[in-house]
Amino acid sequence: MDLTTSHFLQLATGNWVTQMLHVAAELGVADQLAAGERSVEELAPAVGADPDSLFRLLRGLAGLGVFAETAPRRFALTPLAELLRSDHPGSQRQFVRMLGGEHYEAWGDLLHSVRTGENAFPHRYGEPVFAWYARNPERGAIFDGAMTDFSRVEIEGLLAVYGFEGITHLVDLGGGHGALLQAVLRRHGNLRGTLVDQPAVVAPVTVPDDLVGRFSVEGGNFFEAVPSGGDVYLLKHILHDWGDDACLTILRLIREALPPGGRVLILEQVVPPGNDPSPSKLLDLNMLVMTEGGRERTPEEYARLLERAGLRLAAIHPTASPISVVEALPA
Repeated sequence: MDLTTSHFLQLATGNWVTQMLHVAAELGVADQLAAGERSVEELAPAVGADPDSLFRLLRGLAGLGVFAETAPRRFALTPLAELLRSDHPGSQRQFVRMLGGEHYEAWGDLLHSVRTGENAFPHRYGEPVFAWYARNPERGAIFDGAMTDFSRVEIEGLLAVYGFEGITHLVDLGGGHGALLQAVLRRHGNLRGTLVDQPAVVAPVTVPDDLVGRFSVEGGNFFEAVPSGGDVYLLKHILHDWGDDACLTILRLIREALPPGGRVLILEQVVPPGNDPSPSKLLDLNMLVMTEGGRERTPEEYARLLERAGLRLAAIHPTASPISVVEALPA
């Protein structure tokens, strides 16, 4: 087989690999191997699997560098397999569980999205994705965990490139449980921060002892109102969930609350020009499949969107992670 055909077939069978990783993550195989290598005969009852089928799964993954067969039918973790551990600091277990579930099913209707321009999730499931998660809280919890998994490397990327000089009050809109905001506050002891998200999302959030007096929480809806008093407003993976009209509603409310000299920081994957590979180009398709109007945007698209909201694109700061920091100022 020539190299071109081999490469093409690797691409074409990528859905197989997604499901292989998904099954290993669902079964918790990596957690069982955290203490050391084990045979499939030992692993199978621990994870609730058929021994021979589990062997075939792990053999296939070992051929991809995920797990290693150290002796016949005996497996150990590799650096890639470590990322499937629940307790690994860089764990991606919940992210893989998410990708292999409802995301995987919705991607089966990508053809519908490309033909019609409609997102595939409600075509498959009968309602928008976040409404579906609200009715399926177990899967919603996996989605939340996946976002936390994926955020770790993004937070480090942000802290490495953006200094937050001259900022006193940072407002994180749609910041979930506050992991990003708390990390920024711990790195920059002069900052105060306000976490804003839907009341049900922030209800379980408590103020850590080391951030008392600097970290506050507000329930709210950024389509209706944005709290005043911040000199920087942060949006991480918010705008890519929505089409331009919805984004303009959010950005115009921020512009109204923004003081002179204030800033908006948009943390998203920015689509580069040309044919070079970029995760943003794949994530953009995921937004087509999963959301109503969501998309990743190019620098030019951000500039036009910000201009319509009374803002101007000041800079785009790439990070070591897939996200960039899109910095906007009042026009």
